[in-house]
Amino acid sequence: MEKDASAPDPSRQCNGFSGVLYGEFTDTLNDGVRYSVSLTESALTIQRISSSPDRTKRRWMSTGVARQRVEQCFRVALVQDPLVNLREAERWAHAIRDASVLQAPRRDGVTYTELRRPCRTMILVNPHSGRGQALQLFTGHIQAMLTEASVPYTLVITEHQNHARELVRNADLTQWDALVIMSGDGLLFEVINGLMEREDWQQAIQTPLGMLPGGSGNALAASIHHYSQSPPAWNEELLLSCGFMLCKGLVGPLDLVSVHLASSQRLFSFLSLAWGFVADVDIESEKYRHVGAIRFLMGTLVRLASLRVYQGRLAYLPAKEVPKPPNERVKATRPPFTSQQPSLCSSLPCHLVPRTSPKQSSVKNCVDTNLNQNSITNSSSVITNMRPETHGNNKTASPTDSLLPSLDQPVPENWTVVNEEDFVLVLAIYQSHLAEDLWTVPGAMADDGLIHLLYVTAGISRPALLRLFLAMERGSHLACGCPHLVYEKVRALRLEPVSQQGMITVDGEVVEYGPIQAQVHPRMARLICG
Repeated sequence: MEKDASAPDPSRQCNGFSGVLYGEFTDTLNDGVRYSVSLTESALTIQRISSSPDRTKRRWMSTGVARQRVEQCFRVALVQDPLVNLREAERWAHAIRDASVLQAPRRDGVTYTELRRPCRTMILVNPHSGRGQALQLFTGHIQAMLTEASVPYTLVITEHQNHARELVRNADLTQWDALVIMSGDGLLFEVINGLMEREDWQQAIQTPLGMLPGGSGNALAASIHHYSQSPPAWNEELLLSCGFMLCKGLVGPLDLVSVHLASSQRLFSFLSLAWGFVADVDIESEKYRHVGAIRFLMGTLVRLASLRVYQGRLAYLPAKEVPKPPNERVKATRPPFTSQQPSLCSSLPCHLVPRTSPKQSSVKNCVDTNLNQNSITNSSSVITNMRPETHGNNKTASPTDSLLPSLDQPVPENWTVVNEEDFVLVLAIYQSHLAEDLWTVPGAMADDGLIHLLYVTAGISRPALLRLFLAMERGSHLACGCPHLVYEKVRALRLEPVSQQGMITVDGEVVEYGPIQAQVHPRMARLICG
């Protein structure tokens, strides 16, 4: 920005304007073109004031409009002293950054904190996520934004599955003010579970987490954008929105869900637990990853052509417990699962389906803000299984799942047991979106303390199921009156598959097939959001 030497005092009032800053500047390419620039807490307004009849006016930073990034360069020439000019430019830059934070939407009843300035950020990029363009999207859109916002960062390129998990599990987190993911949702799943595996997990999980969409589904990124009360956005526009929120640095609470598998393994989830149609589409569409987000539509059409029905039992603790007379409680038609009964696949280890290309070198590539490669000490091994809940001598006791009995015990009497053994899908989700274009729970929030349980029973026709997912793009599926769709707000749930074949996914990653249960832990983590 170069300011005209004859421009008025930046802090003055002009034409009734009384804002944060005001100034008149010249164009960097044409000193004869002048602009007035005014900055308030809600907008940055630039207006051409030359003698030309074209009096272009631009208004940025206002709410309720699609996010976009536009560069406008001005000259600052108050005096000949370059240091004075530099201080004037820095004053404007700091004011714009501060005003952008003040302007960010906030929800009533939510206490936000701000990232420290400068915010030392580790950004983990999976170059194979989505269509394999995550690194290019970062360098093409986000890198300049972070530089302009004075956000120092280190870019870490992941090279194999669980690379991010082992890295954050062993990292010195005192060096970082935030951990940011540039990938799909699977990489954040690794990061959260790596943090929860640490001896100091209580402090580690408080590290603010950010999300930059670089995958196929980008469910959390779409949810964060939705929570910011901004108009819907997709693709690069969604990436810019999340980039703006990272630069603003507002931090809010994030619920996590503790998930127990039949093999006594425990993991932590931020997005969803799925069985049946949704899980099948997610995993079977991996072969279409090269086409991007449309892979899910292709997977949906393929799975609809051979629609499956899954047998199992479902039980849940309603969010609002309403006492029911014993004769009104729906009873299961089969006895509860016990460890003495034949387990479907309980002997199988927990395994995660790789979301990257075949494993490469174990050497980690770490790229600084200038994209120069540095080395990081190699970790000793790749973690494939979550640890069970332990109480080691040096580790703080893991969070207690007070709502969950052991998987070999019946659920408590205040739970609802579904008398329905034929399902098309069961989906427990804790965010508003299941993908960029799937607005699954319009009323969900990142910190509402709820598991939003949806399930579809057998008997639904293929056209009706397709209409249900098409309506989900608009968030209208819950009001479509489908008799096979059930929606409940719950605090905990248990799923016991009876069908011999099937897949269960947690945050889009395949886990051990068999009995599974989960409980929400409100506001356990922290999320960079708008």
